[in-house]
Amino acid sequence: MSTRNISLNFMLTILFFVVVDIYVYFAYRKSIERHKYRKAINVLYYISVVTGYIGLYFLYSNFKEKPLNATLIPNLFIGFFFSFFVFKLILIVFFLLEDIIRFLTIIYLALKNLFTKKRAKVAIPGRRKFIRQTGLTLAALPFVSMLYGITKGKYNFKINRVKLNYKNLPKSFDGFKIVQISDIHSGSFDSKEAILEGISLVNEQNPDIILFTGDLVNNDSREIEPYLSDFKTLKSKHGVYSVLGNHDYGEYKNWDSDEDEKRNMDLLFDYQREMNFQLLNNANSVISRNGESIGIVGVENWGNPPFPQKGDLDEAIEGLDDIPFKVLLSHDPTHWAKKVLPHKSHFDLTLSGHTHGMQFGIEIPGFKWSPIKYIYPQWADLYQKSGEYLYVNRGFGFLGFPGRAGIMPEITVLELNHIS
Repeated sequence: MSTRNISLNFMLTILFFVVVDIYVYFAYRKSIERHKYRKAINVLYYISVVTGYIGLYFLYSNFKEKPLNATLIPNLFIGFFFSFFVFKLILIVFFLLEDIIRFLTIIYLALKNLFTKKRAKVAIPGRRKFIRQTGLTLAALPFVSMLYGITKGKYNFKINRVKLNYKNLPKSFDGFKIVQISDIHSGSFDSKEAILEGISLVNEQNPDIILFTGDLVNNDSREIEPYLSDFKTLKSKHGVYSVLGNHDYGEYKNWDSDEDEKRNMDLLFDYQREMNFQLLNNANSVISRNGESIGIVGVENWGNPPFPQKGDLDEAIEGLDDIPFKVLLSHDPTHWAKKVLPHKSHFDLTLSGHTHGMQFGIEIPGFKWSPIKYIYPQWADLYQKSGEYLYVNRGFGFLGFPGRAGIMPEITVLELNHIS
């Protein structure tokens, strides 16, 4: 895309947001004209609008320049832009609904006057206090949650523990503890201290093995450089294994040449080795205990277009015919339903990530929801079909919206148990 087209798109985007702000302003101004704090409310709205546009500028700059690593202040402004925009969108839904009702009322009265001798005065009805207050309340909930998400929530790591029982699990692996992390997205981080806390939490679980299910970076392999020594401290009895996610291929950046793109890919491989990550590109590794073994299988990314479809299960399982139990690492959960379940081989446990739980949703005991569920049927937690399990991790990092609202970053601890 040319610079001219990017600039034109940016100007059209600005125009769209200006129209939104003007509509919201005139809609709510009428509603607060008698409010004793109306001047303070107006000033707060003006400040929020300006802050939002600063965030939009940072978002545009990041999209255009694709910096290697984020910093705190731009992330906060970008996060506020997203938060305030969601707030306004919810208000618009209620204001539009009310405006439609008001418009239909006017049409009804005008038509009534045409067919009755006693004419009613046609006037624009005022805004209903109940609708206005309901809109403000419902808009404030995600707004406050998102503000928390861009300050504290994005590093509020949650440990989710899952116990799985298998008859075909070798007895020597009874109680085998897998720690899964996914979607690091190192280019988005703005706090090294918070990342060190997350890594420390992983190590505190005393894992038998650590499995990373892809998206180490956003666009460029050099994003991980400030954190190489940190992730190198990840420790487990059987090491750290990893696969590639869609962002790891560098396909979201315009490279000067094919050679530059290849060098970026080679650099990612070098950095994975430097961190002691054993990368499984359509490959496998056998873990042995007391003469018994399980297979750790890893495939390259496979997702619905436009995401890469490089995963090859047949290649990945070569040499595992005599292995009774297999754990598969596959970044995109779409792969499970489309390719893993129909495959001739049985994969006892598939680990995925990719969705981030959209970094936005609701999770309370007994209930979880995120808009991402309408795109990915398997978007978080444990799924089972035909005797095979899939676990979808919510992600260690974040992308796009620099925060987490309701869907916290996750460290998954999966305990495998043998049952007779």
